[in-house]
Amino acid sequence: MQTGLRITAFAAGLAATFGTAYAVGGAVDPAVAPKAEVSHQEGREGHGEKERPAGEGERAAESDELPGGLQVSDGGFTLDLGTERVEAGEPAELRFAVVDEGTSRNVTAFSREHGKELHLIVASNDLTTYRHLHPVRAADGTWSAPVELPEAGGYRVFADFTPDVKNAEGVTLGADLAVSGDARPEPLPREQRTVTVDGYEVTLDGALRPGSGSELKLAVEKDGRPVTDLQPYLGAYGHLVALRAGDLAYLHVHPNGEPGDGRTKPGPEVSFTATAPSKGAYRLFLDFRHEGKVRTAAFTVHAGGAAPEKPAPEGGESADHGH
Repeated sequence: MQTGLRITAFAAGLAATFGTAYAVGGAVDPAVAPKAEVSHQEGREGHGEKERPAGEGERAAESDELPGGLQVSDGGFTLDLGTERVEAGEPAELRFAVVDEGTSRNVTAFSREHGKELHLIVASNDLTTYRHLHPVRAADGTWSAPVELPEAGGYRVFADFTPDVKNAEGVTLGADLAVSGDARPEPLPREQRTVTVDGYEVTLDGALRPGSGSELKLAVEKDGRPVTDLQPYLGAYGHLVALRAGDLAYLHVHPNGEPGDGRTKPGPEVSFTATAPSKGAYRLFLDFRHEGKVRTAAFTVHAGGAAPEKPAPEGGESADHGH
């Protein structure tokens, strides 16, 4: 993994709202974020000018090119989501394939990035449920990953990968996933600088700014003491994902430093540099590993503006963010 930032903004045009999730929560691999309490790249370039779908409005117009993840097909590849609906609260398996539009065949060769051929993110439209999954690929190019989503409603699935072909660029594709059941959308959790997850306190320092890079520092404590022995997770001491409220524009940022580079300490602080694609409310999801377990802390932040006058109350110390 390279030192510095890796950012890719992904916009997902999602209108539906849905059920509750975990706001900050513990999880074993893959990572999970808890209830009520968010990509991998370093300046990935776009794939040229694309026609903007109707409804993107002002936010889409702010950029000369569409962010990744907005479309099910991009860069000559299509995300074929075989699982389009699951039951709320029931164990399920997500099955999908990446199809090469030129050959109409499943892609079976991928470049490994941060230890994985493909990274899969699942997020609810109300940003209260978040999953960073690590699916398994069969020889025929079919991927599968177990998942259990707690609440009914609309979700978005993001596949982040780089085909193993010459001069290939990273691609992020997105598709909708429906979760059956009694949907009860949650308001966006209120903004706060310290959240608690599984006995850990994580504090955010810094601000997310639209159109310019800014440093975000997240410090981890347990029982009132700084955690100085964080363990690498996918080659880093922390992974940060940001999702924009409203359309789930998707931004995955990596830390400013990595284990073994001679200057990055294993906590208590993990530093990132990020750029928001626009003003607005975002949810930040920090994945970190300690004592052999991956946990996710989630924050609500507002880029380029003040928080709403009447923020929604936090649904508890933890939210549902899973690995």
